Amino acid sequence: MTTEFVDVDVRPILRAGGEPFSVIMQAVEGLEPGQGVRLFATFKPIPLFGVMGSKGFSHEAIALDDGEWEVLFRPVGIELTPPPASQAADGEDWPEPSVDLDNRDLEPPEPMVRILEAVERLKPGEVLSALLLREPRFLFPQLTKRGHQWRGGFDAKRTTYKILIRVDPARAAQP
Repeated sequence: MTTEFVDVDVRPILRAGGEPFSVIMQAVEGLEPGQGVRLFATFKPIPLFGVMGSKGFSHEAIALDDGEWEVLFRPVGIELTPPPASQAADGEDWPEPSVDLDNRDLEPPEPMVRILEAVERLKPGEVLSALLLREPRFLFPQLTKRGHQWRGGFDAKRTTYKILIRVDPARAAQP
């Protein structure tokens, strides 16, 4: 399926010293299902990648002349693969995530560090959701050691890994 893009050119706003974030978010809110945003900016808008990722968009940044950028934000569906049987009880309902992290623009080990720090702040039984570029193989032993459960998998295009982590409900009983 080909993505139809809505063009958002924020270069005039940026050149005038303005802040275009609200214009971009207004365009995103007006999108129809399956539509994306073609953004034109005077710089590579790296902070926006995480914001758009948390809203379900992948990004492709293309350098233009004179240091300007075109960024294509495409909607992506994040589907979870079945969890490993030893890590998440089948048929058991999990609550909605209390925390959502988008770690796709971070280099290892920062995604794992951010996830473990966030999980430590959650209450027993709460769930954290995180988006990553890779399967977090080094994170799994750390979660097991702490007694947490997880489930996760790659999206259909294998570009984003989504993991759900449920804090060990028995942690409250520990001294």
